[in-house]
Amino acid sequence: MERKKKTIRDFYNMKKNGEKVSWITAYDAQMARLAEKGDIDMILIGDSVGNNLLGYKSTIPVTMDEMIIFSGAVRRGAPNTFIIGDMPLGSYQASNEIAVNNAIRFIKEAEVDAVKCEGGERMYDRVKAMNDAGIAVVGHIGYTPQSTNLQGIVQSKNLGKFEYLLKDALALQKAGAWSILLEAIPNEPAGLIAKYMDIPIYGIGAGKEVDGILAIMNDVIGLGTFDCKFVENFCDANKFLGDAIGNYIGRIKSGSFPQEQHFYSIKEEELKEIKEYMNKKNQEKKADKS
Repeated sequence: MERKKKTIRDFYNMKKNGEKVSWITAYDAQMARLAEKGDIDMILIGDSVGNNLLGYKSTIPVTMDEMIIFSGAVRRGAPNTFIIGDMPLGSYQASNEIAVNNAIRFIKEAEVDAVKCEGGERMYDRVKAMNDAGIAVVGHIGYTPQSTNLQGIVQSKNLGKFEYLLKDALALQKAGAWSILLEAIPNEPAGLIAKYMDIPIYGIGAGKEVDGILAIMNDVIGLGTFDCKFVENFCDANKFLGDAIGNYIGRIKSGSFPQEQHFYSIKEEELKEIKEYMNKKNQEKKADKS
């Protein structure tokens, strides 16, 4: 039986019923396929692809074209999962028209179900414009990596900052965002916002009182590019892959890989003809050298 993709209505009902949403960031078809097979609720193609796959020092250099390529791969790997494309720096900040056009690219070219953009009240017009164009938008506030030079990492550690965060959340809700991602927020303040808001509030590094949890696949399986405080390493893939690659190299050097079971077969008569042909070629080569 084909898996049924969840809808925004399903996510609202999950919030209402107190059911946590499982959300993961993936970048390619294989990882997306594994996530869908594991019955993940949502997949985000994050601009963190820059750090984790493309070798950039941050998310800043990531382009729309790169995001479209990776988002399309994830969609092909997880055709029955709700997928969100992460709008990279420069793809929405300059104007409503640019934001809408790039969001439409995500929908048309990569077949995502929604887009995500960073920023609270200052992004009200952009979120509203995309929502008015019929595009489902996820807000992202708290620590926002595209603006990392303007802020510290952990957000909302006092009343003043909490009030600012709540103001951002309310602005995004009013603009039409159907959900919001909180990043790097202490558990209790994040939970208070989740309970107060009408729309689903998800978290990455925002404790467990939110309506759902996001983590990056690479961090979950131990392939992350840096130590991550807020996610558990569920599988030390670095160790397993290191052992596997070391074993692979050793087997090649010793001559024990590949073995006959790894070979493609050939008919004996065909092989005989090839060998006779090469014997003739080798004799001609030897004669040329003499």
